[in-house]
Amino acid sequence: MAAREGWRAGAELDAKEALALGEEGDLAALMMAAARVRDAGFGATVTVSRKVFIPLTQLCRDVCHYCTFAHPPKKGQRAFLTPDEVLEIARAGARVGCDEALFTLGDKPELRYAVVREELAALGHATTLSYLKEMAGLVLKETGLLPHINAGVMGEEDLLGLREVSASQGLMIETTAERLSARGGPHFGSPDKRPAVRLATLEAAGRARVPFTTGLLIGIGESRRERIEALLAIRDSHARHGHVQEVIIQNFRAKPGTKMAGAPEPSLEDHLWTVAVARLILGPAMSIQAPPNLQPEGLKALIDAGINDWGGVSPVTPDHVNPEAPWPALASLGVATARAGKVLAPRLAVYPRYLDDRATWLDCDVAPHVLRRADGAGLAHESAWRVGEEERTRLVDWPAAPVLAGEDATLDAILDTAFAGRELAEADIATLFDARGARAQRVFEAADALRRETVGETVSYVVTRNINYTNVCAYRCGFCAFSKGRQHAHLRGRAYELDLGEIQRRTREAWERGASEVCMQGGIHPDFSGETYLAILRAVKAAVPQMHVHAFSALEVRHGAATLGVPVPEFLLMLKEAGLGSLPGTAAEILDDEVRAIICPDKLTTDEWLETVGAAHRVGLRTTSTIMFGHVDGYRHWARHLLRLRRLQAETGGITEFVPLPFLHMEAPLYLKGGTRAGPSRREALLMHAVGRLALHPLIPNIQASWVKLGEGGIVAALKAGANDIGGTLMDESISRAAGGMHGQEFPPDRMEAAIRMAGRIARQRTTLYGEAPSRQKQRSYAADALAPRIEPAAGRFARVGSLAARQG
Repeated sequence: MAAREGWRAGAELDAKEALALGEEGDLAALMMAAARVRDAGFGATVTVSRKVFIPLTQLCRDVCHYCTFAHPPKKGQRAFLTPDEVLEIARAGARVGCDEALFTLGDKPELRYAVVREELAALGHATTLSYLKEMAGLVLKETGLLPHINAGVMGEEDLLGLREVSASQGLMIETTAERLSARGGPHFGSPDKRPAVRLATLEAAGRARVPFTTGLLIGIGESRRERIEALLAIRDSHARHGHVQEVIIQNFRAKPGTKMAGAPEPSLEDHLWTVAVARLILGPAMSIQAPPNLQPEGLKALIDAGINDWGGVSPVTPDHVNPEAPWPALASLGVATARAGKVLAPRLAVYPRYLDDRATWLDCDVAPHVLRRADGAGLAHESAWRVGEEERTRLVDWPAAPVLAGEDATLDAILDTAFAGRELAEADIATLFDARGARAQRVFEAADALRRETVGETVSYVVTRNINYTNVCAYRCGFCAFSKGRQHAHLRGRAYELDLGEIQRRTREAWERGASEVCMQGGIHPDFSGETYLAILRAVKAAVPQMHVHAFSALEVRHGAATLGVPVPEFLLMLKEAGLGSLPGTAAEILDDEVRAIICPDKLTTDEWLETVGAAHRVGLRTTSTIMFGHVDGYRHWARHLLRLRRLQAETGGITEFVPLPFLHMEAPLYLKGGTRAGPSRREALLMHAVGRLALHPLIPNIQASWVKLGEGGIVAALKAGANDIGGTLMDESISRAAGGMHGQEFPPDRMEAAIRMAGRIARQRTTLYGEAPSRQKQRSYAADALAPRIEPAAGRFARVGSLAARQG
């Protein structure tokens, strides 16, 4: 009875308690308990991998009595796919948005067939595994698809070799019942199906640190007790090594032309029983999968029984192991998942926890390929959209989210707290960022409703000019492609430093073109002093006294103060007296030192940023606030960042707006070294605006969408997800363009307002501090002349103005 009550409560089961489940016949109770355990580990998300199936060879030394995949050599038919054929399949998958290349093949056919040995020799290989390694490496290099390899029984050395070219590997245990290998059994004559050798491969994979897939094939003659024994063997191996990333519970399908063509197939109820028992034995953290094409009428029931994954589904290749069972379309799989109250999400061939610890689990040459496809939770991007790039779609894109079945009390409670203006918990904010499908749409709609309630239907923008006065920087931030060393002309252009005359010329030109603001930031030139920044301010105000100067990051402020030997608040007052009107909330990146230690280890800390911005507010200077996200960070870091901004605003009230800045990866040094993701997904980029609206309400009323990062289509979408501002026209955008952004350097007022109208909203030209733009400047902004050529004098060793060396010399 104790064991019975243990599983009902979702408790961890010892071997004796697990074996006792073999006598449990209350399927409904088992499924309810398993679903609770699954929900504790995976919540509302059910995953699927978009894959291509590459059957490298269908020859095998084994003769399983239920298999139609493997067959003897046929006259005139090659034993292996050629490299061109392999790449043709992989490229077809890449074109339609697949992430995984599933290599499936027979087990060591060269040990049985001379024709295989001859063909391998002609290909320059002695073994099937050697050729497989070459082909997996070719697919990874040429297409970026992540190889998942099912190559049969292998030793540790073989697994380590394939680890160099794959994200994950797998081998179904199928059964630990030795009797099924005896004469008359389904595995008779198949040496690689002996339980001991398959379990040895499972152990070797653990020692080799390979993220591994395994599982059971049910209905081939095993008993329920024997299924549990196999599950316990898998659990024990995983306990030793931590390498089993998913367990498949696959149902036997009888196939014509095999010795088991007349064998009875397991019923749906038997399949559900096994799934539920597997979940109860393996616990909440293990991914449990059932192939959807083998049980098409039982999809909702399988979710109800405790699965959290559908395995790999291909939009371009059949299931070569079960060719009679076509894959479901992703759209129909999404509908079936929604009917069970869950959301379908794409995943990678390697699961998030192994990507998080990639130094342990992934080869250093494979890990960058995985990172490029990952979102902030370690799953896959839903679409082909990338920050800073032109809009593009795949031939088979992620399906629109179907309406969810039932209520979502957890999400409703979080949204209710946000609407009430109360601070959300870190975990609740992270939950909002992890919203997918219909749940993400609910978050967007809630943020849009809160925006409407808070600031109405008006969308604002400011006519401004960026003036980046130098790209010389003493810091080496891993995300920055803008800054240059003094003599590094090969890094996307030469190092420059503007003189005061050019800054004044650009200021006057901006005023004549309708600007009410100049936004000025630059690299931290090692010879700049606080006097440099003061001189820049004075020059701008001398050129156009009416111009609002929005300038200097927290890092620049601290650098200037340090060089003058004055406290930060005192230097801020000096800047204000010289003409500074407000500060951009940049240099924030992610306000969490765990992330900053990776992307900008020599930059200011989280506390230093908060102290500097808070000091600006206390001397009467308003600031914006930003987040630069989508690199090495995760949802918990984003949540902490928002909470720190909220608490700062509650204390000082000096933040005018929140500006999400999705990471532009293309030219970022850390990305080029394989150390970051390729920016956030489109879902994540939009959620940052929506969650920002919800988490910062009512303290920061303005949420800004960046056209530089999102493009016109992206800002229209952001305006429907909580944003009410689309930033500045910029005139001279250079930082994002240096990072590889393709959305241009200016977004003039007519295009700004067209995008706003496209979102069904009302346009308003504003000042930096959200006042009404001067009418004369508005008129000028709609009829601006083309910009004159810029002058960017080469930077020297010493600053042109306010030289630190001169002050110290």
